[in-house]
Amino acid sequence: MIVMKKLMIILFILLLLITQGCTTQGSEDTKEIRIAEQYGIAYAPIQIMRHQGLLEKEIPEVEVLWEQMINTAAIREAMVADKLDVGFMAIPPFYIGWDKGMDWKIFTGLSTVPVGLVASEDISSLKDITSEHRIALPQPGSVQHILLSMACDREFDDPQKMDNLLVTLSHPDGMNALLSGNEVNAHFTATPYLESELKNDGYNQILTGKEAFGGDYSFIIGVTTKNFHDESPELYQALNEAVAEAIEFINKNPEEAASILTEYYDISEEEILEYITSEDTSYSTVVKGTKKFSDFMYKTDYISKTYKDINEIMWDNVEYEE
Repeated sequence: MIVMKKLMIILFILLLLITQGCTTQGSEDTKEIRIAEQYGIAYAPIQIMRHQGLLEKEIPEVEVLWEQMINTAAIREAMVADKLDVGFMAIPPFYIGWDKGMDWKIFTGLSTVPVGLVASEDISSLKDITSEHRIALPQPGSVQHILLSMACDREFDDPQKMDNLLVTLSHPDGMNALLSGNEVNAHFTATPYLESELKNDGYNQILTGKEAFGGDYSFIIGVTTKNFHDESPELYQALNEAVAEAIEFINKNPEEAASILTEYYDISEEEILEYITSEDTSYSTVVKGTKKFSDFMYKTDYISKTYKDINEIMWDNVEYEE
């Protein structure tokens, strides 16, 4: 009887171990990726990727969790709290997080779109902006803020000249504030808000992003945490392939892409097609402008360091033009 009890105990333990092994194997098969995006046509490839389930095609068992956030500060906070794996943003906000010790790197380029400073008609240049005026943009440290600083550095030899005039507003709220004529006098924004503002009488564009930067740059890039990159290599590879496929789809099928994107923007298919095929709009995995942004932000004390080796800020095999 004692021998029988011992055998039963041994069998029970073996069965428990086998069950636990099966449960562990099942959890490994469940994959999850958490992705954040923001507002605007610059993020069109992300919407195409989402709509067509491109990640799910690469890895059928993946669960994709999408988050739309108002600015990069919110994305940074979520990544620090391990609530996000992937974020799409501009280069300057990425550097601010990197400078503060965030363990993340760039994994792809995404887009370049028209960016500009729209002002009321009584302001025809940066020189007309006074201490009484207010400029709306997404947040301090945003690409719009750094572009404005670059322009002020060139125009006035004072990159921080307009920092005390800034008002933090999302692109939709910034547009509403400008057109209402109450809260702000200028708005540094991007497609499609830029074009929408310029359709109204009494407003003009006094600076473009390309003028401020002095050349071409990536408006939006993709960033992942080190933990995601290192712990989920299969998902990381699938993510890269999905982004590249979405970009290729837009470039080769702009009409179909415009039709799909009407589900994500409250504008007509014709307008979307015009925006995504504009000569000033491009969708590409190549990252452009990293060195110039880094050096300027370091020189002007927006960040405390600049990179010496590209591998400090990018994962392997990323195409880039400094």
